[in-house]
Amino acid sequence: MKKIGLSALLICICSLVIGQTQTGKASFYADKFEGSPTASGEKYKHSKLTAAHKSLPFGTKVRVTNLANNESVEVVINDRGPYVDTRIIDLSKSAAEKLGFINQGLAEVKVEVIDAGDGKSKSQTLPIDHVSVEEKEFYNFEIERLLPKGFAIQIGTYQELVNLMRLSDNLKNSYKKNVTVQVKVINGVKYYSLMLGPVSSRPKAEDLLAEVKKKFPDSFIIDYSKL
Repeated sequence: MKKIGLSALLICICSLVIGQTQTGKASFYADKFEGSPTASGEKYKHSKLTAAHKSLPFGTKVRVTNLANNESVEVVINDRGPYVDTRIIDLSKSAAEKLGFINQGLAEVKVEVIDAGDGKSKSQTLPIDHVSVEEKEFYNFEIERLLPKGFAIQIGTYQELVNLMRLSDNLKNSYKKNVTVQVKVINGVKYYSLMLGPVSSRPKAEDLLAEVKKKFPDSFIIDYSKL
């Protein structure tokens, strides 16, 4: 993987600030995640009003409104996700119940930041190129250019560095596999595809895909020999 400057990677995306809103699809956690650790270190509990968001700092409180029935709920961000491009927030089951979309599985919602922090994080939140990050959020980089062989699972393609690093860290901890980033240029814009692996054979890749799809349903197998 080619070493890339931080400024080149920090491509602007719209992030939420207090008083502003974001609209899109909401999903909710499956029952199998009960008791599992979230990205913040807290254990997921379906009875708590919590949610996962791709970039908002942990401890941020947001109001989520179901646009189909105008029901609202306030939740605290304590996890990262959802990692499906069409979804903007992943809610605890109890929050989804309050919004009335358990049977539908997905809902079109409005998300509004109402409190930038509740004291759970002592570090100051700073906007960097329109992306909210925590002042004392550090990541270790071990960069080398690769010629990978075998197969991998492509999780998704991203533009923004903070989400890429957070998800990469979560993937390595969850699946105990290396993570590779492929740099792509499409219509003059750089994108970064995140891949889990490699693994040596297609059967092993299919086994890994079956596991990964439980949380990343849009993931698929990459054959490095065909890239």
